[in-house]
Formats: sequence, structure tokens, C-alpha cells
Amino acid sequence: MESRFRLLFLVLPVFALGLNGCAATKNLFGRGNNSAPPPTAEAPGQVIDPEVERREIKEPKIDTENFEIGAFVGIMSVEDFESNIVYGVRLAYHVTEGFFVEGTFGQTDAGLTSFERLSGGAPILSDSDRTFTFYNLNLGYNILPGEVFLGEGRAYNTNLYLIAGLGSTRFAGDDRFTVNFGVGYRFLLTDSIALHLDFRDHLFDIDLLGEDKTVHNLEGNLGVTVFF
Repeated sequence: MESRFRLLFLVLPVFALGLNGCAATKNLFGRGNNSAPPPTAEAPGQVIDPEVERREIKEPKIDTENFEIGAFVGIMSVEDFESNIVYGVRLAYHVTEGFFVEGTFGQTDAGLTSFERLSGGAPILSDSDRTFTFYNLNLGYNILPGEVFLGEGRAYNTNLYLIAGLGSTRFAGDDRFTVNFGVGYRFLLTDSIALHLDFRDHLFDIDLLGEDKTVHNLEGNLGVTVFF
């Protein structure tokens, strides 16, 4: 009997130790009661209180008109007949943001040829025949739209464009079929007023001096246009 009580006292501590080990193992592998504490009713305070100053923004009023009309003045070099002031008008219609169609009318006066100056004889042309008048219908393309900044906070829209077309030139008492091409620069001073700087070449055939040839008549002008 005494040996049985000894055995019982030895087994009870081992059994208690096993129960404690199971509880520890249960908590170790996450199988215990891991419920989070209930959330508090008080919300966390705002860490940063931004003070944003609102700005008033004015949207630019850009005209949507596609027609452009204006005038120009410059210098034109009539081959073999010196250079003189040229002036005229232009009317354009902007088909798209890239392409536009333009009609121009211009006039200048041809000077004396080197032969007339050196010979001192009778002039080749009368005064009325020296009037150089041209009409052109051209197609232009804006190849380089951009902006120019003048001073602080001032930006102006610009366009570099190529232009070419056909027309007629009245010179030396005859109408001559003319091809012209060139390059221009448009500077939008306001949303409806633009400044133009143009360089063009007018080509036609002529045999006035006893030789049939194609002449190049170079023109450079400065103009102003209005969109409407």
C-alpha cells in the first residue's frame, strides 16, 4: 500500500507539469484567446491642420474665329529691276489647327535696269508698265507652334509656318503665271490681333530683255492681322 501512495505522489506532479506545458504550447502556436481589446470610443486627433490659401484663377478668353484679315508692308526685289517698297492685303481661313488657306494681293514699282542706267537711252518700260501687281492663293501649314515670354507673367502664342501657292502677276504689260513659296512667323499680340513676318519668292517666266528665263522676285514684309 505504501508503495502505491509513493507512486501516486510521483505521478501527480508529472501530470500537473504536462497540463502546464500543453497550455504554454497552445499559446505559443496562436491557438489561445488572442482577441484584440475593444476599440476606444474616442477618435484620434488630427495631427496636421493645413491652412491652404485659395487663389482666384481667371481662364483666358481665346477667340475661336477662323478668319484672319490684315495688311502688310515691306521690301520686294524685282529681278533686274531693283528693290522697292511693297504693300498689300491678306485674307486667311484656318481650316484646322495646322492648315490654313490664304489669299494675298500686293503691289510694288519696278526700278531701272542696269542696262537703262548705263546706256542712258530710252527706257525699256513705261511708268505704267513698271507697276508690279500680284494675286496669290496659298496653302500654309503651321510647323512649329510655341510661346514667347516677355517679362514676368507674360506669354504670347506664336507659329512658324510654311506657305506656297499659285497666282498671277501683272508686269510689263502682261499677266504672268506665278508660283510662290516662303516661310512666315505669326506672333499673337492678343487673342484676336497677330503680327506677321514673312519671306517669299515669286517665280515666273519672262523674256523682256531678249532672254527667256525664270526670275526670282524676293519679298520680305511685316504685317498685322485681325481674327474675326
